[in-house]
Amino acid sequence: MTIGTGTPPIRPVARTAAERRIARELALEPGGPPSLRARLTGRAVRALVKTAWSSVPDSADGLIRFQRLSGLVSRAQTVPPGVAIAREDLGTCSAEWVRAGAPDERKVFLYLHGGAYFFGSARLYRPSNWRLSASTGRPVLALDYRLAPHYGPSDALDDALTAYGFLLESGYAPGDIVVGGDSAGGHLALALLLELRRRGTGLPAAAVCLSPWVDLRCASDSHRLNARSEAVIPAGKLAWLGRVFTAGKGAAHPLLAPRHGDLAGLPPLLLVASGSEILRDEVRDLAERAQTAGVGAVYQEWDGLMHVFTVFADFVPEGKAAFRHIAEFLRRTGA
Repeated sequence: MTIGTGTPPIRPVARTAAERRIARELALEPGGPPSLRARLTGRAVRALVKTAWSSVPDSADGLIRFQRLSGLVSRAQTVPPGVAIAREDLGTCSAEWVRAGAPDERKVFLYLHGGAYFFGSARLYRPSNWRLSASTGRPVLALDYRLAPHYGPSDALDDALTAYGFLLESGYAPGDIVVGGDSAGGHLALALLLELRRRGTGLPAAAVCLSPWVDLRCASDSHRLNARSEAVIPAGKLAWLGRVFTAGKGAAHPLLAPRHGDLAGLPPLLLVASGSEILRDEVRDLAERAQTAGVGAVYQEWDGLMHVFTVFADFVPEGKAAFRHIAEFLRRTGA
């Protein structure tokens, strides 16, 4: 705001057709119909990702087979000029620093990728992590946590704790850190918050969860109601994984607590979901329970988009806009 006038800030005028298109994309808000490019991308992702995942057996060999397919895709991921990538060895796991432009090194974003706890990597997520760094103006530490079938979500939580501890030891105060993730990584971010609180460790300034897999037991109605409209996840495959991961665990277990546990005292949360994905209802429920518990939770529901549409921001205009919303959320919360 211009001081003393009460007028809105002067914004640069987009001069070229490309600049005008980007400005329109960044201005998109939840609640409107999905763009044509989002619909077309959703069809392509359904044909490739959902079909490939559906084709592998419910077994360790099936998980490894799909891992290999995603590994081939990750090799093709590139970043624009001016984006720096650097590896970080954390002992039991590793991570990748992503810096777009000249970020504020006094702050950091710890990002936990999705992939149902059995596939995905920092490298696969480079196209979204560089956008996250650019939009929030801070470096992103993207964690490569250990994956099933050789490891489980509890090992991933240990790795997330290791990464958070590494940031504290590197000189970042808890208030300098934002934690986020998508799908299984969104679940892991929430589990990390609850475990940090249990240990009495300082909590990060905020958390961003994109289509988080909040309920590993897959008990929400949308797992059934949106099974056909879901473009990425075969509902039956995720339910099988959930049964494997939760076998023998009670509702108080930290990996189940995001859906059932006490959320009081958590930092501000941005929770994003698509109205047509199978995880929609549990994300809605989490937002309502967080608000009831006094948490500054913001819930955004985008109509007709695919699960974790931010990952496809190169093709989905709403994905680009979502990064603007993330940056605005962090500015509003002072994170």
